[in-house]
Amino acid sequence: MTIAPNPYSRTRQRLLAAAASLAIAGGIGFGAVATGTAPVLADAVRVEAPQVPGFADVVERVSPAVVSVKVKAKIEPAADDGSDQSDDPDGMNNLPDNPQLRQFFKQFRGFGDQNGHDGGNRRFSHRDHNNDQPRPVAQGSGFFISDDGYLVTNNHVVEEGSAFTVVMNDGKELDAKLIGTDPRTDLAVLKVDGVGKFTYVDFADDSKVRVGDWVVAVGNPFGLGGTVTAGIVSARGRDIGAGPYDDFIQIDASVNRGNSGGPTFNLNGQVVGINTAIFSPSGGSVGIAFDIPASTAKQVVQDLMKSGSVQRGWLGVEIQPVTSDIAESLGLKSQNGALVSGAQDGGPGKKAGITAGDVITQVEGKDVASPKELARLIGAYPPGKSVDVTVWRDGKSQTIKVDLGTLPSTDKQASADPQQPAAPAKPAALADLGLTVTKSENGKGLVVTDVDPDSDAADRGIQPGDVITSVNSTEVNGTEDVAKAMADAVKSGRKAVLMQITRDDSNRFVALPVAKG
Repeated sequence: MTIAPNPYSRTRQRLLAAAASLAIAGGIGFGAVATGTAPVLADAVRVEAPQVPGFADVVERVSPAVVSVKVKAKIEPAADDGSDQSDDPDGMNNLPDNPQLRQFFKQFRGFGDQNGHDGGNRRFSHRDHNNDQPRPVAQGSGFFISDDGYLVTNNHVVEEGSAFTVVMNDGKELDAKLIGTDPRTDLAVLKVDGVGKFTYVDFADDSKVRVGDWVVAVGNPFGLGGTVTAGIVSARGRDIGAGPYDDFIQIDASVNRGNSGGPTFNLNGQVVGINTAIFSPSGGSVGIAFDIPASTAKQVVQDLMKSGSVQRGWLGVEIQPVTSDIAESLGLKSQNGALVSGAQDGGPGKKAGITAGDVITQVEGKDVASPKELARLIGAYPPGKSVDVTVWRDGKSQTIKVDLGTLPSTDKQASADPQQPAAPAKPAALADLGLTVTKSENGKGLVVTDVDPDSDAADRGIQPGDVITSVNSTEVNGTEDVAKAMADAVKSGRKAVLMQITRDDSNRFVALPVAKG
């Protein structure tokens, strides 16, 4: 039988032969063709976006200078009555002689279980052996400011401590000693000795910091270790009621518990502020944090390193803001300055001649914008420094030289000599001011007995019981004195009179509009 050749078979052989020759010519083995070729895939998606500057370079350089600060304190035993506790190991002797009560305390204080085991004693026994050992009480952050181991943190981080440990960026723990603290600015300085040179950072010129500038906060929030957050400067000059020198920088970087004492850097790696407080209804970051400015910290830290404390100048006056009404009543063109509501007996200001009613406008030629500004300016000078204080008095400026004293640890309160009470006086009305007054028992000033609720006096906070001691710097002992002062103000073209009010042994000034006629 003759079998005709299959034309499809011959065609297949010719195709395979051609493919093999092509593969050999291309340098590919024939076997590769026989087993198939890899599919050609498209490139992965990639977007050429603009390069945004990051913070990695700054963080890499400054992180070794930032540390965690662990604080320990000795906890005194609860019983400190001098009794010998060895006769009462269970602390049960002071309980009433009640078997059921004693059994209850034994079960729930861990002095054995119902099966008679002493596991509870084992649980509490460590307390008797470690009474002399410091226990952890706080943890915050800090940063080195010199290569020989000086570092800065917050006073509230270390204030209850008796032993301090610094945890480096690489996890190494070093003992530190407390050099000094300044509660008024919430700053403290620690020192680590004898382990070589440290990476440290420097303070920036915070006067050049602008709202909107990028900043980087580095610290140890929640004890997690070195953590970096970034944000911008939200505001400057914040007063949060923390102390007399409030001038905080507000930032929106995530600052949490444990960040206290840590630095906030600009993009040049310089410290613009020290994290000290947050606003937080929940206890966590809501993007409102407050920094001690570098300019404040730098001066305080230098003093702490030098002497362990900060000595500030003291003027010895009570001051209040100048409102628009007060400025009008005194003939001032602006609301700048600090109005003296009282000069403390024996204080430098009173000795030099500063009196209630003066408005302090300058110190050593520097303008005083507010009472806070005055406190900062005076506090920056050392005790004993002689300074020129410019005041506005009787419609003109004058300069008084004051030898500053030493700021006391607690504010001194002015005291008055006891006076014999006088016979009660008949109330009199000051209808134009909405006040009813009577002479004071000691004969000095007018006591407010009633205030018209619809009057300017009520709007400005005058209350029954307040004592009006002067009007436009003139002492008043009767309604006729008030009427004369008001008439003089109208003649001078002023729209208000300035009343000095005493309440609870403190003074303040209130400006009241005068009636036009």
